[in-house]
Amino acid sequence: MAYVTYTTEALVCGTFNRNTADGSYLLFTREAGMLYADARSAREERSRQRYALQDFSLVRVSLVKGKRGWKVGSIEALKNYYSEAIDKSARGSVVSLFRLLRRFLKGEETACELFDLVKESLEVLQKDLEERTFVEEVIQLRILSELGYVDTKKIPEGVREEEPANIAKHMTPETQQKINQLYAHAIDISHL
Repeated sequence: MAYVTYTTEALVCGTFNRNTADGSYLLFTREAGMLYADARSAREERSRQRYALQDFSLVRVSLVKGKRGWKVGSIEALKNYYSEAIDKSARGSVVSLFRLLRRFLKGEETACELFDLVKESLEVLQKDLEERTFVEEVIQLRILSELGYVDTKKIPEGVREEEPANIAKHMTPETQQKINQLYAHAIDISHL
């Protein structure tokens, strides 16, 4: 029986240790959505996968679908958003975004646009931002909108389609108030 190998970019959203050196990893992949993949001996000191499969990492991974789920084949570390974050507040923003993904993304479903939005957002959040809270709230609302938790039409037009790097320039008192109301409503209905 031939197994098909999928090579894709993925974000490592969680690590679960099993046995002595094995691990299961929660991966948000571009082509297959959120999935668990097992890696044998990934926690051994001599393992090449050890440093690539760290939480908050962006990796290029080859996945094999077997009888009992996904297995990690080869892996290449591209970057770790947490370790490259510029300061404590940037690290907090990165962790918050990964928590949001873990909480609301379920199942193996293609989510190319969402993956690209998250990846672009992480690039912005790891850097120094003047209006970090506003940018973070807008990004989270856009992700929740992609997942169907927030009505896209309610997000102010200036920030609805804007690239994450340019969101802060659209901050006005009216926009900030609208975003704060939407975010508070999202927290109420989704228990963020």
